[in-house]
Amino acid sequence: MLTFDLALGAATGGLNTGDIVFQLVMFLILLALLGKFAFGPVMNIMKQREEHIANEINSSEERNIEAQKLVEEQRDLLKQARVEAQALVENAKKLGEQQKEDIIQAARSEAGRLKDAALQEIEQEKEQAIAALRGQVASLSVLIASKVIEKELNEQEQEKLISDYINEVGEGR
Repeated sequence: MLTFDLALGAATGGLNTGDIVFQLVMFLILLALLGKFAFGPVMNIMKQREEHIANEINSSEERNIEAQKLVEEQRDLLKQARVEAQALVENAKKLGEQQKEDIIQAARSEAGRLKDAALQEIEQEKEQAIAALRGQVASLSVLIASKVIEKELNEQEQEKLISDYINEVGEGR
């Protein structure tokens, strides 16, 4: 391209070095002004932006690590809660079984007590019946003896008298 410019300059009447130097100086001044007023602040802004992004990335990584720790803690707490719930269920089952056994044992004890009380009552009533029967037998014996004493009976009359008294006792019940 430089050769093309030289050829173009030669065609127009020669190479104008004054214009080239002026343009080069202006370009350097423009470059210096851009460096001072544009590139410096832009570079500072870019550096600040880079630092801000790096800080955000670090902060995000720290929050991510904290979140992972919290997730692990929550998992541990959930596992612990499940274990505690399982233990509570097992304890409730054991307590239920124990109460069931206690109720069955109490019912058996009560049934045994009622059976013993009924047997005692039966025994008392039996003793009372035997005592009453003895009393009746004794009174019948006395009555028979007094009748026998009043009259002397032969064997047939004695048997008839005994069977009559037995029948009377049977009807008297």
